[in-house]
Amino acid sequence: MGLLDRFTGTQHPDRGVAPLPAMEVREALLAINGADKPYVVRNARPAEKADLVAEWRILEPAWRNFFLKSQLDRTLKIKMRLVDGKHEVRALDEQLEISWVGDTPRIATSAEYSRGQVTTTSKRWTIERGADGRRHLVEDFAFDTQQLKDPLRKAVLGAGWTWRGMLVRL
Repeated sequence: MGLLDRFTGTQHPDRGVAPLPAMEVREALLAINGADKPYVVRNARPAEKADLVAEWRILEPAWRNFFLKSQLDRTLKIKMRLVDGKHEVRALDEQLEISWVGDTPRIATSAEYSRGQVTTTSKRWTIERGADGRRHLVEDFAFDTQQLKDPLRKAVLGAGWTWRGMLVRL
């Protein structure tokens, strides 16, 4: 693995893993979906200039309270393009800063926006008294972009394709 691959998060499949057809890779990525997951993998809209998009379900009513309670202040969207001739999925991250406003919370976007490869981890802790009478730190919430990226990469690598992180454009 070269320096640029490390910088972009590019990963190659294990040797000997035969690459599957593009349609099966697409199906494997879409199969990651589940009602119990805080993200969705979907077909991209024409304006998104990609084949597939993975993003947090921040606007879905069933997940809104989860993201609101966690005080999440960024959204993540991963645009993916399947390049059949090279057996690779090119992935570009887009992160947007958000804030929750109003009595019935809704999302307001800010001017902070980033593209490329995004790695973000946030955790929230509280201090609670344990059974032993001592105070302990208890993790209330953890947010990590790898929760979204890892299943995508695993599906791509398992299909014998390369996961190529892009810095600028697909």
